[in-house]
Amino acid sequence: MAPLLVALALMTLLPVSEQGPHEKRLLNALLASYNTLERPVANESEPLEVKFGLTLQQIIDVDEKNQILTTNVWLNLEWNDYNLRWNDSEYGGVKDLRITPNKLWKPDVLMYNSADEGFDGTYQTNVVVRNNGSCLYVPPGIFKSTCKIDITWFPFDDQHCDMKFGSWTYDGNQLDLVLKDENGGDLSDFITNGEWYLIGMPGKKNTITYACCPEPYVDVTFTIMIRRRTLYYFFNLIVPCVLISSMALLGFTLPPDSGEKLTLGVTILLSLTVFLNLVAETLPQVSDAIPLLGTYFNCIMFMVASSVVLTVVVLNYHHRTADIHEMPQWIKSVLLQWLPWILRMSRPGKKITRKTIMLSNRMRELELKERSSKSLLANVLDIDDDFRHGPPAPNSTASTGNLGPGCSIFRTDFRRSFVRPSTMEDVGVGHHRELHLILRELQFITARMKKADEEAEVISDWKFAAMVVDRFCLFVFSLFTIIATVAVLLSAPHIIVQ
Repeated sequence: MAPLLVALALMTLLPVSEQGPHEKRLLNALLASYNTLERPVANESEPLEVKFGLTLQQIIDVDEKNQILTTNVWLNLEWNDYNLRWNDSEYGGVKDLRITPNKLWKPDVLMYNSADEGFDGTYQTNVVVRNNGSCLYVPPGIFKSTCKIDITWFPFDDQHCDMKFGSWTYDGNQLDLVLKDENGGDLSDFITNGEWYLIGMPGKKNTITYACCPEPYVDVTFTIMIRRRTLYYFFNLIVPCVLISSMALLGFTLPPDSGEKLTLGVTILLSLTVFLNLVAETLPQVSDAIPLLGTYFNCIMFMVASSVVLTVVVLNYHHRTADIHEMPQWIKSVLLQWLPWILRMSRPGKKITRKTIMLSNRMRELELKERSSKSLLANVLDIDDDFRHGPPAPNSTASTGNLGPGCSIFRTDFRRSFVRPSTMEDVGVGHHRELHLILRELQFITARMKKADEEAEVISDWKFAAMVVDRFCLFVFSLFTIIATVAVLLSAPHIIVQ
């Protein structure tokens, strides 16, 4: 009990601290006659200068559909209040105070292009007041600002979103906003965004005279310059689309006789359709512009669909026969001569060069006559009329034609061996009919062999034409895929993978 009494006695002997009441006394002295509606200037004819800055903490969301940018921002307002000055030596060395903003005058600076429901998204923090009258107000807030988002170059797009701040009621003659930092916003504490890369945040002071009021109004506009990161879209959208489209090119290398040529094309088309349905959920849901990536996907879709159509054409050409189709002359000229020469294609036993093409076109009419003169049996068949009506005249060409002296001598010997012994005096009518039937059979067999050769040649021409169309489509579609992919990458304002 005795130690407790000693401690109480010592406490009564210690001096009492007088520092606590100074801040209270200072607040009572400053706010006793303070009017929150009064603009704190010594001369009412001069504007109050307010230094305005902005610290960007984070880009929360970029809504392309609603055209809204959501950011986490700290505002920084600094001004000098004429009515909040004191001598710190008179108040126990108190040099600064923290006062709630509803008890002081503060500039009514708002974001003009706010899309927030409450319009002002700041949190009302205390104002730091110093003994020389300077006031520092740093309210944090989640700001939703309207922003015209252009997705024409998606996913290689840059977006410039403005945040326009200014006094709502004070004109430029009463309140002068001054940009605190000429470089713009403070980005030292910026948190990196996973989808957007921050390029910069410049600021600019503007003085505008609106139609409602004759006085000029001052505002400070910060432009948030962001660039979309393309790594996700490149490896999850562009690369799979290129791989699927390249599979369509394999259909032109598949032989038509395999039976899977059309099946492969249709399967690739269905796969691309399912893939694009999944991609549609990733693309921005905006209708005012066609994204670059959407244009690329449409081109690839059109290419794959066209490959299926051309595959049908190739199969149609490949399975054509002489009994059903006759090859037009323009197809012979384009698909059997000029296009194979351009594609450096050749047929077994036939060399396709410019010289042979020109020679073939010149000798087109003479080729049929030359081909008929090479068949001996076709010349023999002409003796049918000679046998029935007697030997031809010495200068007659009805049976021999312009075949040359060798063929004429052979045909004369052949007639002698058959015709001379077969007169009406030596042989009966039965032998005459039998010989006539034999000649008929020779004519029929020769005609069938000739027709089979012609049909085989026509079928071979159609198959080669189908091969030429396949090779041409492979070249054109490969070139189209490469050009489309390179054009998408190079036509964008930038290519950045971060």
